[in-house]
Amino acid sequence: MAHRVAVLALDGVAAFDLGTATQIFGAARDATEKRLYAVHVCTADGGPVRASGGFTVMPEFGPSILDDVDTVVIPGVHGEFFVDGVPGFRDVEVAALRRIPATTRIVSICTAAFAVALLGRLDGRPATTHWMYVDQFRRLYPTVRLNPDVLFVDDGDVLTSAGVGAGVDLCLHVVRRDFGSEVANRAARRSVMPPWRDGGQAQYIVRHVPDPAGSSTAPAREYALANLDAPLDLATLARQCRMSVRTFTRRFRDETGLSPAAWVTRQRVEHARLLLETTDLSVDQIARRAGFGTAVSLRAHLRAAVGVSPLTYRRTFRPTAA
Repeated sequence: MAHRVAVLALDGVAAFDLGTATQIFGAARDATEKRLYAVHVCTADGGPVRASGGFTVMPEFGPSILDDVDTVVIPGVHGEFFVDGVPGFRDVEVAALRRIPATTRIVSICTAAFAVALLGRLDGRPATTHWMYVDQFRRLYPTVRLNPDVLFVDDGDVLTSAGVGAGVDLCLHVVRRDFGSEVANRAARRSVMPPWRDGGQAQYIVRHVPDPAGSSTAPAREYALANLDAPLDLATLARQCRMSVRTFTRRFRDETGLSPAAWVTRQRVEHARLLLETTDLSVDQIARRAGFGTAVSLRAHLRAAVGVSPLTYRRTFRPTAA
């Protein structure tokens, strides 16, 4: 049976956020192309709502669908519809939000964190929202442990994301959590999106515009991804771009926001996670294929990244193995 998702569009819904939820969950398929989520759009009263971009959303369902789904996704409200600097929820919308059972997982995108906080579901818990509305959020909901410096926060049954593109990251993270990396990667490819950005990545990183064509560090990244099991020192990577180590290091950080070593480690962790989820290889074999060399090194890096050991990760994120 497909996982049931209700997407609750509030008045003034951000069109991008609404499209993100329906696109990513709709794109999640198994190997036979069977949809893994049943996604339905609803509004608080079953009637149309305004959306950013100058159009109206006509929903499939009214609020009764909120009573019996596995996950409720709430897209953000666009700033042009705010009242006194914050989202202004109508009485009928507050009533609809309160219909959501306490056991139902809630996923909020961008300013929808205001709606989740209104329910009390974020009291004393970690969360995030768009960096532009941090002061307003903290003023209204001081007990929420707001972290404005991350893309998304997964706190189990309540997940919140920052603005716009971070909603894509969160939805892909949910797919990954529910069905594993292979499904999430297929959904990302179908949506022509990168499959993963760490939720702990900063929301807003000032980066220089890359230099003209021919000076990008992309060839080094392509080489690294194809050779994660090989030594990837700075000199080797810089040679792929025909740059000095000093120039390469500076431009790499400008383009990615990370040092070459940190970026390579992140890709190795991701490759190890994929192998843990999709193969029966031993931890030692995965450590070698991911470029960590030893199981001890892999365990240390995986625990630093996600907080668990390789075997615990495999049991958690490989439903077929379970």
